[in-house]
Amino acid sequence: MAAAATFLPSPASTSSIQRASSRFHLRTTPSKFSVKCQSVPVITQDDLKKQAADKAIEYVKSGMVLGLGTGSTAAFVVDKLGALLKSGALTDIVGVPTSKRTQEQAASLGIPLSNLDANPHLDLAIDGADEVDPNLDLVKGRGGALLREKMVEAASDKFVVVVDDSKLVSGLGGSGLAMPVEVVQFCWNYNLVRLQELFKGEGCEAKLRLDGNGKPYVTDNSNYIVDLYFKTPIKDSDAAGKEIKALEGVVEHGLFLDMATAVIIAGGEGVSIKTK
Repeated sequence: MAAAATFLPSPASTSSIQRASSRFHLRTTPSKFSVKCQSVPVITQDDLKKQAADKAIEYVKSGMVLGLGTGSTAAFVVDKLGALLKSGALTDIVGVPTSKRTQEQAASLGIPLSNLDANPHLDLAIDGADEVDPNLDLVKGRGGALLREKMVEAASDKFVVVVDDSKLVSGLGGSGLAMPVEVVQFCWNYNLVRLQELFKGEGCEAKLRLDGNGKPYVTDNSNYIVDLYFKTPIKDSDAAGKEIKALEGVVEHGLFLDMATAVIIAGGEGVSIKTK
């Protein structure tokens, strides 16, 4: 029987194998060029507020007397208005601020200011809102300026509201956040108890608003605020507003009913406008 043949690589073939191995190694070495994944820009709530504010400014025309709202969204409107006045894109604008905070901001931007005594009729008011229901009724005043906001906005031919889509609710009080009521300081707890009792059917809890130092929050009008927290939406907002105002010692409430001309809503899909 013939012996089995044994094949040993020749020096030449060994060299070829080494070269092939080397080529294989080079092909599997990671490239110095790496692919980087681009992150998707994150749209913040402030971005949405700015989008709504930019759209609202389109309602403003030179020569108008404007109600200037209070709050984080309204502040973007005031900033934009100041920039347009500085650039000359808008002229002859007079602003009526709804709070000392807005007054200071507008004055710092060079916006001419007035008040309801000198300008009892306004062309337009622009402000934010804390809640907006399907009827475009609002909860406002978590910034503490509800009385002056309501006075100025009621005196305006048009009232444009600017919000992001987190403010939309099926019924007022439905967010579970505060619905403010401004009350006189005198016997404020007496009114707090009466307000809570008024809405016990909605599981209402009434709390005195405190400032950052744990002391009662004082409005620009030297009043206190009682915040109402509802477990379920208010059943009848119109009736609720009348019942609140009927309580002696109540100055104003944060239900802004049948006041908005248009609501500008900024969301992830863009900006939309709702009108009555």
